[in-house]
Amino acid sequence: MKNQSTLGTPQVSAKSETNRSILIIGALFFIFGFVTWLNSVLVPYLKIACELNNFQSYFVVSAFYISYLVMALPSAKILKLTGFKKGMSVGLLVMAVGALIFVPAAYTRTYGLFLLGLFVLGTGLAILQTAANPYITILGPIESAAKRISIMGICNKIAGTLAPLVLGAIVFKNTETLVEELTLMSVAEKALVLDELSERVVVPYLIMMGVLILLAVMIYFSSLPEVDTDSEDEELAKTNVNKTSIFQFPHLLLGTLAMFFYVGVEVIAGDTVISYAASQGIPLIDAKVFTSYTLGAMIIGYIIGISTIPKYISQEKALRISAIVGIIFGLGAIFSGGFISVLFISLLGLGNAMVWPAIWPMSIAGLGRFTKIGSSFLIMAIAGGAILPPLYGYLADIVNPQNAYWIVIPCYAFILFFASKGYKIRSN
Repeated sequence: MKNQSTLGTPQVSAKSETNRSILIIGALFFIFGFVTWLNSVLVPYLKIACELNNFQSYFVVSAFYISYLVMALPSAKILKLTGFKKGMSVGLLVMAVGALIFVPAAYTRTYGLFLLGLFVLGTGLAILQTAANPYITILGPIESAAKRISIMGICNKIAGTLAPLVLGAIVFKNTETLVEELTLMSVAEKALVLDELSERVVVPYLIMMGVLILLAVMIYFSSLPEVDTDSEDEELAKTNVNKTSIFQFPHLLLGTLAMFFYVGVEVIAGDTVISYAASQGIPLIDAKVFTSYTLGAMIIGYIIGISTIPKYISQEKALRISAIVGIIFGLGAIFSGGFISVLFISLLGLGNAMVWPAIWPMSIAGLGRFTKIGSSFLIMAIAGGAILPPLYGYLADIVNPQNAYWIVIPCYAFILFFASKGYKIRSN
């Protein structure tokens, strides 16, 4: 009996360490979500404060997400030097600098400084995402990776649900009356009022900076273990023996493109819905809840994924279903109107929920020693959130906000292709 207890102790200890690691990474995913989904409020907020049109306002999203394209490969190099744990601390500190930049941006009401702050925030997140996503994928069996990432997604989207409600309550107070009064003000009066509106973000972003610094210190001194992403088992080593370049893994390249389209449509669903609701006659103070609806729908999708993958359906099938749901809800938004149309955009969250958790393990499967660089490619694909939303904004300006949502249909169609055939293509 004593021997059995002794033999079981390392297993219990290993499981406990894994659960502790998942908890720490879950906290990081909470931070990802909170910071990322503040953009849904910043788009309409800065549109008013900095006097922008639709196209210009969506550069909020571009500045944030383009950092993933620029910084993903440097992030992989940073992690190679620092390891995962120290790299995560570095990412959090970089984000703290980005939050600090919002202070002079707000006091000077300079749109370019706001964009710089968003780019720096995105840079810190690129480092964190490059570390956290492969970490949680490798922390257990690959066939259940989508389930673990779904748990992370719930942490992410709970934070994302709270973020627009918290910041929206602060910055959108009395904005409906304010917008009407601005048209009657002199240039000097308007400048004073807009300066006051701009300064509403100072305290929230200073608090965010303090929290990020505290988390950086906590992660640095945590017990988070390192994982070896470069090791290959004997069978995988034989398969990859002639592989010399990441470009010899077509399923990764197709997965990267699918991820690009996915992030684009996820950001469109979350960050345009408040402005779209306003265009449908819903006041901003009420419209702020629609991003939370979008993220709430994603949480429901994650719970379904956790309950069904891989016990009842594979992550590949879950991805196919998600793409089909996205197409149906996208068409529903285009061909309905008013509140129902806005609700269909929020419900895109349900279709989006399992896309990231499924694409990630399907894309990096079998990469072995190429896992870090492959993960960087997928992080670079987050740039879809920088390119597709401004394109939506451009279409909204020249056509109308509702018909601009046609942009999401071909994106979901490509995701459906990857889920059906693309992930199976393992050689050029």
